[in-house]
Amino acid sequence: KNTAKKHGLVCLLHEKPFKGINGSGKHVNWSVGNTTQGNLLDPGHTPHSNTQFLLFCGAVIRGVHKYGPLLRAAIATASNDHRLGANEAPPAIMSVYLGTQLDNVFEQISNGKITGSLNAGVMDLGINTLPTFNKDAGDRNRTSPFAFTGNRFEFRAVGSGQSVAGPLVTMNTMLADSLNWVADSLESQVAKGTDIDSAILKTLKELIDKHGAVVFGGNGYSAEWHKMAVEERGLRNLKTAADALPVLKEPDVQELFDKLGVLSPIELASRFEIYAEQYILAIEVEAKLVVSMAKTGIYPAAVKYLSDISSTLSSLKSNGVELGNERLVQIAALLSSMTEKSGKLSKALTQHDFATVEEHMQFCAKTIRPQMDEVRHFADALEGEISDELWPYPTYQEMLFIK
Repeated sequence: KNTAKKHGLVCLLHEKPFKGINGSGKHVNWSVGNTTQGNLLDPGHTPHSNTQFLLFCGAVIRGVHKYGPLLRAAIATASNDHRLGANEAPPAIMSVYLGTQLDNVFEQISNGKITGSLNAGVMDLGINTLPTFNKDAGDRNRTSPFAFTGNRFEFRAVGSGQSVAGPLVTMNTMLADSLNWVADSLESQVAKGTDIDSAILKTLKELIDKHGAVVFGGNGYSAEWHKMAVEERGLRNLKTAADALPVLKEPDVQELFDKLGVLSPIELASRFEIYAEQYILAIEVEAKLVVSMAKTGIYPAAVKYLSDISSTLSSLKSNGVELGNERLVQIAALLSSMTEKSGKLSKALTQHDFATVEEHMQFCAKTIRPQMDEVRHFADALEGEISDELWPYPTYQEMLFIK
């Protein structure tokens, strides 16, 4: 932001500055490794035989499936709610995209036998004079929140205004828990006399059979996926931050952070209170601004415009020119509706009698936010009707298309 100011610019870190246009997010490219073995999420040329990679990749799958709601809570903010689920931003349902090659490998594992890996293929650019190059085995699926992209996972749901520290702590903790489970499984089998290769295959099969429901390579925006994810795969669709943040208070989440020495239940609870307060405050500030803009900016401009049109129509009529008052009636109706909705929103903002913080957040999500959208609907309609000379704010056209 400071650099932008030096150049006469403004840096917008809000996740959705403009409705209907791609928002802003951070893609967290995440992998794990060490100094002796390098990147532990690098599949190599033959991922089907790279058992180290398969175990670590499988551990990630388990983590996202078991703690998907926690991952959703890690990116839950009032402004990110505007962005998720459209215009190339991932949906709120946490799923893992692996790509065709790895999908096939894990399908083989589920069937009990690994025979090989599919070729990732060659990128066809349609231009004969350009050299060919290998296609990324992960390929591109912008509707997935958690995608494998060659030798790392990319978490695409983090908001542009967020620090990546929280999501990274969450991912690392989830993986640590899964690796503990993998290690316990292998050690238990080997102690009973099972050879290591058989133990690895059995562990991977158990892992993918139990947690493979989180793997999805289709359209994350589709209604079919949302229905399938919840009803058939048992995934949670936490649509708003008000739905997601209370996950931090769930016993399994508290146990996860506590047993790994990351955060105590008290520390986790304090974070919930802070995030919840930030969420409520952000929505209330936005709602009060909506009311203020409607009352002190748009309403006076619309009334002045109606007065000008009315005077002009009367003057024309006295000179024998009849234009009709349909437009006058239309604008008056829009103004009346906006005034009614802003009054309703203003009244809702006076309510503060809530039994719990969760109840207050749900009120913000299900009452305040929809009422803000209602006011905006009529304000946007008036923007297209009132003279630019009278309109008190920059229009979308001015902000986006006029230099």
